[in-house]
Amino acid sequence: MIRNRAGVPRRAWSRGRRLSSRLGAGIVGGAVVLAAGTGMMLHVRRKLLREVRQARAVAGVVRSVLLRPLPARIDGLATAAAQLSADRGATVGGDLYEVIATEHGVRVVMGDVRGHGLAAVGTVAAVLGCFREAVHDEAELAGVLARLDRALARHLRDGARTEAMEEFVTVLLLEITPDGDLHALNCGHPWPYLLSVGRASPVTRADPLPPLGLFPLPAELPVTPCGQLLPGEALFLHTDGVEDARDGQGHFFPLTATLREAVRDRPISPQSVLRATFTSLLRHTAGRPKDDIAILVLRNERVRTAVFRGARNCAISHDAPAPDNPPVAPTP
Repeated sequence: MIRNRAGVPRRAWSRGRRLSSRLGAGIVGGAVVLAAGTGMMLHVRRKLLREVRQARAVAGVVRSVLLRPLPARIDGLATAAAQLSADRGATVGGDLYEVIATEHGVRVVMGDVRGHGLAAVGTVAAVLGCFREAVHDEAELAGVLARLDRALARHLRDGARTEAMEEFVTVLLLEITPDGDLHALNCGHPWPYLLSVGRASPVTRADPLPPLGLFPLPAELPVTPCGQLLPGEALFLHTDGVEDARDGQGHFFPLTATLREAVRDRPISPQSVLRATFTSLLRHTAGRPKDDIAILVLRNERVRTAVFRGARNCAISHDAPAPDNPPVAPTP
């Protein structure tokens, strides 16, 4: 028998070469398929990232239209507001707020749509759109609330959603006159807190009306007087996601204590109150609130000055910022 130099039969040696060749071709083919699959995965990943960026951009536009940024001051009132959706990644939730200066006074709406996330955006748009028109047209808060009720009813009727009959909105309407008098209509919403140095308490404990969308509004809508917002004082408006937030042991968020600590022994700053409340709230919930959250803080920066005209003393009000400390008379 003829053998090769390695002592392997020629037939076996030839078969091994063919097997090796096939194995090499398989490895090369697998590498090609792997490279093609990796390239396709990278392409799909880049496409998904572009779509996510576009979706976030669209959500940002929606947010700016619905909850447009408030001016730093509105008719002598300093403002600070923020909203947080319970849905991770969502920039718009079911909470709403707006502040508008009108010839009838500064009018405020704070509301909370049943549910949260993108499903509530349409209802938020319907309520806010109606409010932004009605506050200028209606001389009384009752007229504004009636307009909101009709707009919500149309939205739910035209929505053709199976759960539409269960949808409702809590709404707080607040009016602040040039003298600081507070008047409100409340449909199932938490009452605001009145903040002064070292003090925080609800403006009233009157029973609210039912939320909009559950029952027809009564024929008479008596406005609730809520005292007066003096220069240097502030209002803290919020949705129930703040008070109902719980920690891991089921304890509710201590809102009153948090607000008192935020205004203890210091002039009230809307931004600092907002920041302190959100920081404490996220710490309390371990950064995972279960419901949408919205907070609005308004500080009265109007001041009263006395103008002497002969023997008459006439008090007038204007929008100059109220100083945190009394002014010191210049030394001659």
